[in-house]
Amino acid sequence: MFIEPHIRGEKKGWIEVICGSMFSGKTEELIRRLKRAKIANLKVEIFKPAIDIRYDENNVVSHDANSIQSTPIENSQTILLMAQEVDVIGIDEAQFFDDQITDVCEKLALQGIRVIVAGLDMDYQGKPFGQMPNLLSIADYITKLHAICVICGNIANISYRKTAQDGQVLLGEKDIYEPRCRSCCQKGPDAPREI
Repeated sequence: MFIEPHIRGEKKGWIEVICGSMFSGKTEELIRRLKRAKIANLKVEIFKPAIDIRYDENNVVSHDANSIQSTPIENSQTILLMAQEVDVIGIDEAQFFDDQITDVCEKLALQGIRVIVAGLDMDYQGKPFGQMPNLLSIADYITKLHAICVICGNIANISYRKTAQDGQVLLGEKDIYEPRCRSCCQKGPDAPREI
């Protein structure tokens, strides 16, 4: 006789991905979900890429200055080593991780862990960013958040880079990026503000 895993008392894991442009509230939503898990007395571990030191070297911090303690790591395999006896894993800025992050998340979910991943789904050119497309394809739940375009006030889905620097990875905040919609990205740096 087959018995469902949840009836036998086994934990069932899954993968949640929170994506969108900069300033859309991805990290804020990640922090909210992780804090709720902590309130429920679940064991939570949070990881972020070591290169992201914009607000804090250790903590995950949103643009609104909300924060949660995290562990900065150099590569995604480290998560597997550090994820012992946990119920929930949070991963911020997943687009910066290596190509093993998708396999790591899959392994964690198979171990019965709830995995919550946040990251930019597109870069400043509107192209898929890092491993985010792969994470989105294996996710059980996806939340796509939008910012507000600073030019026209419509929903923004692209992190427009205000500088001429090339390269997909350029850490920055409002000094380098602003949220724009698809059409306002085409208007360039001298786009007239409609709002």
